[in-house]
Amino acid sequence: MSKFKNKAVALKYNAEQDYAPVVIASGYGEVAENIIDIAEQRGIPVYRDDSAASMLCMLEVGSPIPQEMYQLVAAIYVQILNAASKLQNPTEPHT
Repeated sequence: MSKFKNKAVALKYNAEQDYAPVVIASGYGEVAENIIDIAEQRGIPVYRDDSAASMLCMLEVGSPIPQEMYQLVAAIYVQILNAASKLQNPTEPHT
């Protein structure tokens, strides 16, 4: 069992600069709480998945995600886009 209850990773992706999403912050415990607080204060979507966070926390800050994690991160982005769409169009049916 992890010694830290909370874990968080912040990713950025700029299609013009990056070939893959890049880890811009990562941490456990209080650092993770700060990452989440900053994201929420700035209106940045937060996706909560303990196993995904565990895997992504193993990466160094500043490094792009490895190809083996593309599918994982793509699934996270899809969930975030779906949630954002539901917030913007609450009366439209979603799949």
